[in-house]
Amino acid sequence: MRKWLLAGAGLGLAFLSGFAGYLVQQSMTREALPVSADQLPLLPAVHDVLGLQHPPFTLPDLDGRAHTIDEWQGQVILLNFWATWCSPCREEIPVLVDLQKRFVDHGLQIIGIALQQASEVRGFADELNINYPVLVGELEVARITVDYGNVLGALPYTAIIDRAGRIAFVKRGPLTRTEAETVINTLL
Repeated sequence: MRKWLLAGAGLGLAFLSGFAGYLVQQSMTREALPVSADQLPLLPAVHDVLGLQHPPFTLPDLDGRAHTIDEWQGQVILLNFWATWCSPCREEIPVLVDLQKRFVDHGLQIIGIALQQASEVRGFADELNINYPVLVGELEVARITVDYGNVLGALPYTAIIDRAGRIAFVKRGPLTRTEAETVINTLL
């Protein structure tokens, strides 16, 4: 009888493990919807990176040329982590295009960092007339977004860096025009 109980418990544990693995795999697919902070009230807050020096990184642009964040040293940098399959990301991009146009002469540099390959992003960037650098990568971008405090991997995710290279603002979820303008105006 004890063998049957152990076997049943083992099968139950195997089923639960398999189901948990399936759920994790489903949450990591591109069809999974990105989440915003409003949808995650019980999950941990953004990792505390405010005031820290920005982590270095190198990523390719849509033409395959490598760029480091230090190329924009001395400017206010708005890093926006996004993907073409992320609806809130797509809605946020026109606001970023407008902000880049309005504040570029005052020292703002927006950098879009897509969690995708260049071939998946190029047409989309052209269609939306993105007027700021777009860098791409998959696993490397996932690592970088965590370095900037996005421990949940939510998209969109924004980090704003001051002229001294310190992380001054982070936002998990869509960035509103008002939020962006408020932060940018205090840093320019």
